[in-house]
Amino acid sequence: MQGVQGVCERDPQKTIAERLQQRFDELTRAERQLAGSLLENYPVSGLSSITAVAAQAGVSTPTVVRMVQKLGFRGFPEFQAELRRELGERISNPIDKHDTWAAKAPDQHILNRFTEAVIGNIRQTLAQVDTASFDAVADLLADTAHGVHVVGGRITRALADYLFLHMQVVRPGVSLIQSLANAWPHDLLNMAPGDVLVVFDVRRYENATLKLAEMARGQGARIVLFTDQWGSPVAAHADHVLSCRIAVPSAWDSNVVLMLLLETVLAAVQERTWAQTRERMERLESMFDKTRLFRKFT
Repeated sequence: MQGVQGVCERDPQKTIAERLQQRFDELTRAERQLAGSLLENYPVSGLSSITAVAAQAGVSTPTVVRMVQKLGFRGFPEFQAELRRELGERISNPIDKHDTWAAKAPDQHILNRFTEAVIGNIRQTLAQVDTASFDAVADLLADTAHGVHVVGGRITRALADYLFLHMQVVRPGVSLIQSLANAWPHDLLNMAPGDVLVVFDVRRYENATLKLAEMARGQGARIVLFTDQWGSPVAAHADHVLSCRIAVPSAWDSNVVLMLLLETVLAAVQERTWAQTRERMERLESMFDKTRLFRKFT
C-alpha cells in the first residue's frame, strides 16, 4: 500500500531516481521539469528546503508536494528522509565508489564530471524511451511510399545533416530543409500528405521551426520530433516524440544522447530496408570507385 504508507512499503531496491524514471510519463509538464532538476545533481538536489527545490526547478511548491505524493510519500519531509538514507548508503557503500573515467585525473576534473553527466543522461533517457514509439518512428522512416524531410535548428542542424546523409543511402525520397525561414516555404511545396517531417529542436526552441511544423502538419505531414527532456513546443504537432536528456556541466547543452538515439534509429531503419539498402550501397560504392573519392590500399 503505497501512497498513505509511503516509504514503509517501498521496494528496498528501488531508488527515488528509479521511481521518477518509471513514472515520468505520468507527470505533468511542471512535474517533469521538477524531475529533471532533481535528477541533474541527484540526490543532493532534493535536500534543500521545499521552496529552494521549487525555485531551482522553476516550479511552485504545490507542484513539489504533488509530485512527491505521486511517488508514494506522505509529504516532502518523508521524501527528504528517503533521499538522506540513499545518500548515506552511497557514502558508506564501497561498491558505489567506482573508478573515475579518466584514471589519471582527479574526480572533479572536467573529463570525469562531463562524462558522468553524459552517462547519467544516457541511462535516464533510455529508461524513459517508449519502445513502441521508437519502433513506429523506424517504420515511418523505412516506408518508401512516402517522402522524408529533415530539418534542424541553429545547433541541431548538424544532426539533421547527419540523418539526411545516411538516409539518402538507406532509401530514396529524402530531402534536407534549410532552417532559414525564408528558404523552407519552397520545401513545403513538395511536402505531400503522409510525408514524414523529422524535426530536431532543443532549447532554445526556435520560432521558425515551430511555424514550419505547424504548416507541415496543416498539409498532412506526419511529424517526428527529437527534443530535450523539457520538450519543444513542436511536440503539440508531433505524432512521435523522442526525448533526450542534454544537460551537462557546460555553457552548452550536449548532443551526445541525441546522436545515440539518432544512430540507433538509423540502424533500425537499415534493418527494415536491408535488401534495398544493400543494393543502393553497392551502387554508391561503384560510383565512389569511379570518382576515386577515397584512397585504396590494395
